[in-house]
Amino acid sequence: MLFDVSNETMPREDLEALQLRRLKSLVEKVYYNVPFYQNRFNEMNLRPEQIRSLSDLKYLPFTEKQDLRNNYPFGLFAVPRDNVVRVHASSGTTGKATVVGYTQRDVNTWAELMARSLMCAGASRRDIVHNAYGYGLFTGGLGMHYGVERLGATILPISGGGTRRQVMLMRDFGSTILCSTPSYALFLYESIIAAGMSIDDLKLHTGIFGAEPWSENMRSEIESKLRIKALDIYGLSEIMGPGVGMECCDAQDGLHIWEDHFLIEIIDPETGEQLPLGETGELVITTLTKEAQPLIRYRTRDITRIDAIPCRCGRTHRRITRIQGRSDDMLIIRGVNVFPQQIETILLETQGVAPHYQLILTREGSLDMLEVKVEVDEKMFSDEIKHLQRIEAKIQKNIKEFLGVTAKVTLSEPRSIERSEGKAKRIIDLRNA
Repeated sequence: MLFDVSNETMPREDLEALQLRRLKSLVEKVYYNVPFYQNRFNEMNLRPEQIRSLSDLKYLPFTEKQDLRNNYPFGLFAVPRDNVVRVHASSGTTGKATVVGYTQRDVNTWAELMARSLMCAGASRRDIVHNAYGYGLFTGGLGMHYGVERLGATILPISGGGTRRQVMLMRDFGSTILCSTPSYALFLYESIIAAGMSIDDLKLHTGIFGAEPWSENMRSEIESKLRIKALDIYGLSEIMGPGVGMECCDAQDGLHIWEDHFLIEIIDPETGEQLPLGETGELVITTLTKEAQPLIRYRTRDITRIDAIPCRCGRTHRRITRIQGRSDDMLIIRGVNVFPQQIETILLETQGVAPHYQLILTREGSLDMLEVKVEVDEKMFSDEIKHLQRIEAKIQKNIKEFLGVTAKVTLSEPRSIERSEGKAKRIIDLRNA
């Protein structure tokens, strides 16, 4: 099912012609309306009219999260503040908050793309969508909300928190689609079982999960326990929010980026050089249609690759593969680069281990130490200590063999690791404490 057939199946030649027209218009707009970009262009002796083809994208300057912080709160707006109808912002827990503004047209476009994404996931007007993404300054809740309404389905704006109540309402209202972080979906499952309910009491058929990295093994875990099709959604508040890209229910193999609105490229995160199509690197996005706060070549720090193979769903928009990690949350442990998802994959391939874990980093003298704390399931926890020790040794051996890092592995009893109603807190870095 397609929400916008003509745009979602546009021939590549027409799509790229549209992208070029929009890119040229965007470059002129930011040059003459955003002092930050005008200064950057001037520093590079670059004028808007020098951008003549999509291949000229590489000559444009990057935009980074720190640029949004440096221009806090409204310094990157390309329209008068009076034209901005909504503002979202980050929590600012890692520095000054990043602020993003939207005109009414931006909000309408966002709803349109979220409706596309929902139908891409198999949603229809008949669905009841249980939206457990947080509402407020975070883009997740409202982004999904307006998309569901644009589609014409029924939205349950439950937001985060009150898990027991969520479970009850999901059953009583007959919710058919769950939207949340993947870790919260598993927490909901545990709460369903703890409440003495059965999965058969629910009508869920699909889950749309995002806002935190997750692996194929976690997808299998969610699909098996909740008996749903679990799909990946992509978005980031600096660009738009959820709905920048969506995995289709037909192929369930990579996320279609809505290329009529977003121009994507992959770069080497170290050198900033563009990489050939198909190579893995950092995803960079240029917003082609945003009015209030357009961004040129925004460095997402998400590691992925572009898949140009035509999808069997019929959409012509290219896909990115599942996010493999972030160039800036990459852990360097004794000189070895490690992504948390690599460890997650090893853990979830181990029988009896639950998908709830934490990576605890400390320092002894000048040496970095890594502890992997992971829960085991009820059955495993009741086993003999010798058996548990063998499991710990096996995980430790696999981490050493695959990642080249020595780790202390600690198996924990079920539900001993704190659950989050938002993004799971996977990493506790105490090295500079």
